[in-house]
Amino acid sequence: MTLAGLISDTHGLLRPQVAAALSGVSRILHAGDIGKPEILDALALIAPVTAVRGNNDSGCWAIDLPLETALTIADHSVHMRHIPDEFELDPAAKKPSVVVLGHTHRPLIERRDGILYVNPGSAGPRRFSLPISIAFLRLTENKPPESWVQTFDL
Repeated sequence: MTLAGLISDTHGLLRPQVAAALSGVSRILHAGDIGKPEILDALALIAPVTAVRGNNDSGCWAIDLPLETALTIADHSVHMRHIPDEFELDPAAKKPSVVVLGHTHRPLIERRDGILYVNPGSAGPRRFSLPISIAFLRLTENKPPESWVQTFDL
């Protein structure tokens, strides 16, 4: 069993409460709009990080980040992309177990066509009246993936 922490849209802000909530995860998946490289450095002190570049990630540090990626965790294929409608990999055709997205700042957990779609929401600066949130993803071989969102009253 692997427990992954899902985070997105930090926009240069890693709140101490968010970092504390991620302690104990086996890996962290950042779905873009990171804001600055120090965010990835701080997350890497908690667990190994896989990140994709968001539409607001620019500069030399962000160039090497992929726009999308696919990885395998506990025999599950996980695809990541910041903007939901811009997948170059066709998630339905590739049949991943999980698709991790960002961009909207709205937490979402939804199953469509046997695929679990998760948007952890935004862990960075508050936008409108949306919550500050992250998500967790439990992946176990031969079992469907499970996910839940944690919100913060800040």
